[in-house]
Amino acid sequence: MPVSPVLPIDLSNGFKLDPKQAREIGASLSSDYCFAEPFPHIVLDNFLPQDLISGLYSHFPKERLESDVVFESGYAGHHKRQVLPADCDDFCRRTFDFFNSQPFLEFLEGLSAIEGLLPDPYFVGGGFHEIGVGGKLGIHADFRINNKLHVNRRMNVIVYLNEGWKDEYSGSLELWSRDMKNMVKSVSPVWNRCVIFNTDADSYHGHPDPLTTPDGVLRRSVALYYYTASKAVYEEVPNRSTMYAARPQDNAEIRREATSLRMEQHLQEWVPPAVLRYSRAVMRRVRKLAGSST
Repeated sequence: MPVSPVLPIDLSNGFKLDPKQAREIGASLSSDYCFAEPFPHIVLDNFLPQDLISGLYSHFPKERLESDVVFESGYAGHHKRQVLPADCDDFCRRTFDFFNSQPFLEFLEGLSAIEGLLPDPYFVGGGFHEIGVGGKLGIHADFRINNKLHVNRRMNVIVYLNEGWKDEYSGSLELWSRDMKNMVKSVSPVWNRCVIFNTDADSYHGHPDPLTTPDGVLRRSVALYYYTASKAVYEEVPNRSTMYAARPQDNAEIRREATSLRMEQHLQEWVPPAVLRYSRAVMRRVRKLAGSST
């Protein structure tokens, strides 16, 4: 009997997943995620429907593209290749669009209890990853700021595309203690396994041992990163809503309405919330009394 995937995405009519259901699935796993050691994380097997994971595997660009980012040597990535979704075929692009969609964000927010997650439409550092024999990636904590979008990196999602992977190949993802004294967990990059974890200043991870795969066997994965906006933005831009303005040719009624809307926004910006709520209640009471007296 087939095992149900963690995310029951319907591919029969596009990439369909109910946002409410997605959040509930994430929330059901939240305690396991948030209290995991050495930092919040979870390992989920059979993550995607088989048609979807098989499609990603079969559509993975086999030949190098001009836009590929390739690391040929060094602790930061030996024999590592990154493929951007924009340079892939339609199936892959639609799949990555789903990973950036509301249902997937709802799942991640329910899982992590981090609200206001944002995707990266540019997939900085993300997309498809591929590492060949001898390849490795040193233990590291990821970059924290997306310099293109000026947002804070909060979560990593990795989905593995490796059929028949054997432990003897090496390449397991290692999760290290925050003080870098102990390896707490080792995760084999097997088929349709997903690893999700918080991106903190000391979320140390990597696969630093060189791959010992046979010729033609590559370690492949999908890498996705998610962000939140900095609260400091409110110090630079007032947190106001839509500001309406009447045109010179508009009649008096429209101009009064536009002025009233603008005044409401200015009040929200400058008046303390408690005082604003009280004044609104008083005005409602005055209008009610005025109406009853006519």
